[in-house]
Amino acid sequence: MKRNIVIATLTATALAGGTVAAFAAGDDGPAARDRAGTNVRVVSDRDDDTADSDDTADDASDDRTAVRSSAVTAAEAVAAALRHTPGTAVSAELEDDGADAGTWGVEVVRGDGAEYDVKVSGTGKVLGAQRDTDDDNDSDDRAEFAALKGAKFDAGEAAVAAAAKGTVTEVGADDENGAVAWSVETVKDGGASEWKVALDTGKVTQDHSDDD
Repeated sequence: MKRNIVIATLTATALAGGTVAAFAAGDDGPAARDRAGTNVRVVSDRDDDTADSDDTADDASDDRTAVRSSAVTAAEAVAAALRHTPGTAVSAELEDDGADAGTWGVEVVRGDGAEYDVKVSGTGKVLGAQRDTDDDNDSDDRAEFAALKGAKFDAGEAAVAAAAKGTVTEVGADDENGAVAWSVETVKDGGASEWKVALDTGKVTQDHSDDD
């Protein structure tokens, strides 16, 4: 993830309910599916460490402010971005600072390999798409993208699966020791947490990779 978050205390049995809207993937991405009613396995490891960092508390506060500024979920933002710019969504992040607070930034890779940053407002309107002209793709990036393109659970579905743990503020690919999975950040009850979502099963596990 873009910033290091100390995992807040979570109770293994705490699940956040809520209605998740259906979403549609783009032409080049995995077929979109409404996961409502689908049995998505959710596995939670208890974390007994508390977030005692002022910076972490500030980040969580910023995330909560951004969440209140947006009526659009991560899955809905991904769906809107893919309708505008068809391809494979590789990340989505809720902006929490400045004039863009409450808007989503969704990174989409088209079939020809071109990368676009798509901005989605807090009301679900696509504000624009800008092509990323950085030519820094290497073999690892291409392998990661290939794994995401063939995933059974795309970025939007990963967000839906992790939404049982809190409000999703960021989702993106994470390659750890050659194993690619979705990495998802959530906020709940004043704390921020990170989760891994398997590309093939949608299984959710708590991410302890950044624990001290």
